[in-house]
Amino acid sequence: MTSTLVVDGANVVGSRPDGWWRDRAGAARRLHEQLLVADVPGDEVVLVLEGAAKGGVPAGRDAHVRTVHAPKDGDATILDEARRAAAKGRQVTVVTADRALAANVAGVGALALSPSWLLDRLG
Repeated sequence: MTSTLVVDGANVVGSRPDGWWRDRAGAARRLHEQLLVADVPGDEVVLVLEGAAKGGVPAGRDAHVRTVHAPKDGDATILDEARRAAAKGRQVTVVTADRALAANVAGVGALALSPSWLLDRLG
């Protein structure tokens, strides 16, 4: 079974107090670069960015990482991506710290994991 890992960029970046708030675009770019070389499960990694973070990585595919720019609400875009992947029969994992979003993606058959789970794999 193919799998998709959907990453809530804002939650993952925001979980590390490393000054990301001074350069949201740069923080998104660093996360994207880490995802490109990380050993994470998933045939496809979907990085969802919102707000100023969208300036750090263009929307589109780069190797196995597809970056999606949320038009407004990142949570709605993450849920849409999880729903779409699940409808294709994929195993879906969503990385987020948002409890409401975690409950919503569980409703479409996705597993929700915390940002620390992903950060442990990014090194």
